[in-house]
Amino acid sequence: MKGLILVGGYGTRLRPLTLTVPKPLVEFANRPMILHQIEALASAGVTDIVLAVNYRPEVMVETLKKYEKEYGVSITFSVETEPLGTAGPLKLAEKVLKKDNSPFFVLNSDVICDYPFKELAEFHQAHGGKGTIVATKVDEPSKYGVIVHDIATPNLIDRFVEKPVEFVGNRINAGLYILNPEVIDLIELKPTSIEKETFPILVEQKSLYSYDLEGYWMDVGQPKDFLAGTVLYLNSLSKRQPEKLAKQEKNHIVGNVLIDPSAKIAPSAKIGPDVTIGPNVTIGEGCRIARSVILSNSTIKDHALVNNTLVGWNCSVGKWARLDGVSVLGDDVSVKDEVYVNGGKVLPHKTISNNVEHEAIIM
Repeated sequence: MKGLILVGGYGTRLRPLTLTVPKPLVEFANRPMILHQIEALASAGVTDIVLAVNYRPEVMVETLKKYEKEYGVSITFSVETEPLGTAGPLKLAEKVLKKDNSPFFVLNSDVICDYPFKELAEFHQAHGGKGTIVATKVDEPSKYGVIVHDIATPNLIDRFVEKPVEFVGNRINAGLYILNPEVIDLIELKPTSIEKETFPILVEQKSLYSYDLEGYWMDVGQPKDFLAGTVLYLNSLSKRQPEKLAKQEKNHIVGNVLIDPSAKIAPSAKIGPDVTIGPNVTIGEGCRIARSVILSNSTIKDHALVNNTLVGWNCSVGKWARLDGVSVLGDDVSVKDEVYVNGGKVLPHKTISNNVEHEAIIM
């Protein structure tokens, strides 16, 4: 089987982290974001993976070649000379995706969930249609394009309703699909939307179905959702592989916490809930870390408080400093002692000596 991951462009929504590292290689739960997807595809029997990007991918090649050997897959890059939307990349990768008659998966690189690729493939083969959309249920469907099913045929999609004023359903497109190769014949090599242009054709042909996703789902392409997705992922991990989480200790580790073995944490620090700590991180005495991600080689000094924050690589957070309000520190940022940062997005290689009391970009 085959899979195509829509990687996209510069990852502007996740800046300042993506000013240093391409979005697919930013660590989510201590592993490059895209590795979660490559591993899930490989475990479902996918042997050919295409990464659709619209800028030069050279910086990713070396890292991803290592994954080819580890997971027994072939990874190729499909580079767009102009952005081709969500359908155009399928046409551009036609040679790989139509190399045989087996269906292929399509997924957005920002989506984190318990990927149901094996079950999705079985469901798709059973209904005999040309395409299947993974659907997730939401509490407020009025914000999304909602899937409406055919009354007579289970899971057959009848239409899509964009941001409905009245309740028509609560299932939305989760950004994961499985399609037959013939669907590519419906797409032209130009900027094209699979949601607005390709799927409506399949609906008319009564050949597009939906598959309900069980468990959590999150688009982690921006900081607040990255943090929310981390909470959901750690909760899922606590049920699937609890041995990977740090053991909960009274007044030290609280709730779901993922810690790289190389991290050094003072016994008096209180970590959690919902924290990921990367390689070679140092956490000082009396620190309080909650609902945050600390990336590799960063130091949180004594008595600092880090809450609801993404701390990038190689950062230093001073003694008694306080980070909160979905703050994001880029690579190699230094926050001085006793400084308060609330909602600051700090670009790489900056030093913060004064309080940042309101949401701001620090350049």
